[in-house]
Amino acid sequence: MAVTWGYNWVIMKKVLLYVGPMDFQAMRNLFGALVLLAIMLVRRMPLRMTSWRRVLLFGLLQTTGFCIFVQLALVYGGVGKSSMLTYTMPFWVIPMAWISFGERIRGLQWLALAIAAAGLVLILEPWHGQASIVSEVMALLAGLCWALAMITTKWIKRDCPMDVLPLTAWQMLFGALALCVVAWLVPERPVDPTPYFWGAILYNVFISTALAWTLWVFALQHLSAGVVGLSALGVPVVGTLSAWLQLGEQPAGMELAGMVLIVLALVVLSLRSLNH
Repeated sequence: MAVTWGYNWVIMKKVLLYVGPMDFQAMRNLFGALVLLAIMLVRRMPLRMTSWRRVLLFGLLQTTGFCIFVQLALVYGGVGKSSMLTYTMPFWVIPMAWISFGERIRGLQWLALAIAAAGLVLILEPWHGQASIVSEVMALLAGLCWALAMITTKWIKRDCPMDVLPLTAWQMLFGALALCVVAWLVPERPVDPTPYFWGAILYNVFISTALAWTLWVFALQHLSAGVVGLSALGVPVVGTLSAWLQLGEQPAGMELAGMVLIVLALVVLSLRSLNH
């Protein structure tokens, strides 16, 4: 799962040579949602939704907002920094869960937040006033959308529980339809149907969506939250290393130090989950 999602950051960057960012996100999520729904039909799983309004909100945050900001971050910046900043999501969730559900911030969570904040400052380097700040803001907004989606998930689980796979499929379909509207409204370059373009679509639909989400569901059902967290933090690491090797995106000193601190903060959070 970590390898599949991590390397997809490179694919999402390179495919921009052949398709507009909104068109690509609309296609990959729409086809991916249809694949997930087909899997449910083959497995004869119920397609029932318990609260379509909340699932719609979840889809607009998790699929529409998240994918738009991720793709814009890749338009204006590099893979490694974008993936790492997007994975600041857990640090947005902690204060949101405190405000929304009264989940107090305890012990190692404070340490993880402090380490992550230091890493974020080193990556952003506000004292330099970098031109790439647009990409960095887009990546942080992607992480914020993801965090809001996680809070929405907890809200759905508390009041109107759904199985993970139907929830994932329906939110992705709702979010993909919204992305289709955005892609229709935003003028973009014509699609260049090269072999790489079709390979990127197939990879995203069948491997990054159907296979990886199945692995994610399996992990959620059979492993502890800490183990799942440790596996997920491999995604930005794989993305950064892949971009370094394949795209020549070598992080500068401060940027690399910031990435290491964010990974360390994620490890601290995961270890806390392992101990509970």
